[in-house]
Amino acid sequence: MTYAPTPEQAAIIEAARTGDDLTIEAGAGTGKTSTLKMLARDRAGLRGAYLAYNRSIATDAAREFPASVTCRTAHSFAYGAVGRQYTHRLNGPRVPARQTALILGINDPVKLGETMLAPQQLARLVTETIQRYCYSDDRQVQRMHVPLVNGLDKPGQAELAKYLVPIAQRAWDTDLTQLDGRLRYTHDCYLKQWILTDPVIHADYVLLDEAQDSNPAVAGLVSRQPAQRILVGDRAQAIYGWRGATDAMASFDGRRFQLSQSFRFGQAVADEANKWLSLLPSTDLRLTGYDRIPSRVGPVAEPDAVLCRSNGGAIHRVMDALDDSRRPALVGGGQDIRRMAEAAQRLQAGVPTDHPELFAFATWAEVQEYVEMDSAGNDLRVFVRLIDKHGARDVMRVCDALVGEDRADVIVSTAHRAKGREWGSVLIADDFPEPKVSEDDRSRIDADEVMLAYVAVTRAQQALDRYGLAWVDRYAIRTAVPAPVERVDPLDAAETMPTVDTTPDGPDRVRADGHRACCWLCTPSLRDSWPAPVPAGAPRV
Repeated sequence: MTYAPTPEQAAIIEAARTGDDLTIEAGAGTGKTSTLKMLARDRAGLRGAYLAYNRSIATDAAREFPASVTCRTAHSFAYGAVGRQYTHRLNGPRVPARQTALILGINDPVKLGETMLAPQQLARLVTETIQRYCYSDDRQVQRMHVPLVNGLDKPGQAELAKYLVPIAQRAWDTDLTQLDGRLRYTHDCYLKQWILTDPVIHADYVLLDEAQDSNPAVAGLVSRQPAQRILVGDRAQAIYGWRGATDAMASFDGRRFQLSQSFRFGQAVADEANKWLSLLPSTDLRLTGYDRIPSRVGPVAEPDAVLCRSNGGAIHRVMDALDDSRRPALVGGGQDIRRMAEAAQRLQAGVPTDHPELFAFATWAEVQEYVEMDSAGNDLRVFVRLIDKHGARDVMRVCDALVGEDRADVIVSTAHRAKGREWGSVLIADDFPEPKVSEDDRSRIDADEVMLAYVAVTRAQQALDRYGLAWVDRYAIRTAVPAPVERVDPLDAAETMPTVDTTPDGPDRVRADGHRACCWLCTPSLRDSWPAPVPAGAPRV
């Protein structure tokens, strides 16, 4: 079915005809894919290239875009040019960490402060360093590509980086770029090799979808194309900085347009989303709800989905559902959490673990001390408390009891995994932490936490129970639309994240307060005395 373009869509289509570079900020549910298809049909006489975020999106787009547009992922382009030569390595057997260490020439353990890292652990860190290098737009391995290790202090981390960088660079130069190499070769390797050749995509215009979540390598590729470049995405949903994504829209010079009319939900949900948008200095986007959807914000007794801040919080919700004899599904499955629980069980028994989040610890007591005494351990705290309360075996049992979404009574998800999804009714769980007041009587909300909350509340179509995020009213009602400011790039400051100062008597601005980007995505539990205004009878699922 073909729809007439909205005024916002018509303006974008008209601007594209000029050949100018464009940046399109598309809010949640505002029909960005439909807009791109309209744009492509309007320019049917020109060759287009649509770079999709993943293969399934590319496949769907290929069925819907005109034949003049090539719809592929960046990996697909790279495979045709470089990757097919390495098919034998891609399909080769797995290389165990101990064998990887031997190939890399790492024969002895390394002591960093009080932490001793075995050769196989160092080999895993080299592998992850190379992966982060592949995600970057850098031409050489840098110290910033070395991952942070839980339990390792800053001097130890610096020494680790000094040790690993030359090993990683040598591995890339003498093994991973060679047809007869022995290290594990991944799809990201041939993508990086291709990008390093400064390739040209043969098209008159290039569309980069989900531009706010592109890794720097792909963003750099697009920025160097001689064609018209059109970036599309929602800057308020840039929630993957912790795994190397960068907001390509922030620095792109194209003419800027917005899509603000959402077709996913009505005005009640749009109003809730706008409260969170008002806390972001990076955007002046405000959503308008679809008048044909009678959305409401209020208590939901039996939601289709429960969204949590952390994996630990999600497991709590799964446990609650099982206690109520309900069948829960966990978006993404429970294998990652199960492996984490297995690693915790080993440490409790005094046996070392190779789990990447915990291998720097010799005992479970060290993990407990780390999460309580070191602010860098915030990302693990909910999980540790979950294990301490219920036991590793019980957590594994819960993971094994999960069912598929098609058979579930309730779907549980972290907000990160919920991105791109939508449900009729959604309950926000209570593990989204309200910012604490600091010694100077200021409350600061991390910008990445604001974005995550925005993603969470915009997953609902008809009904949103905002229970766990109701505290936003104390901040949004007094926050004016801020002027654009320069934001801190997590790739330039690996241990800092941008935060918004919501002090009523001071301007909104970005701050770097030492908060470290995490990969386990756990956050501290909320205070026992919940201060947010919650409607009477609101379910505490």
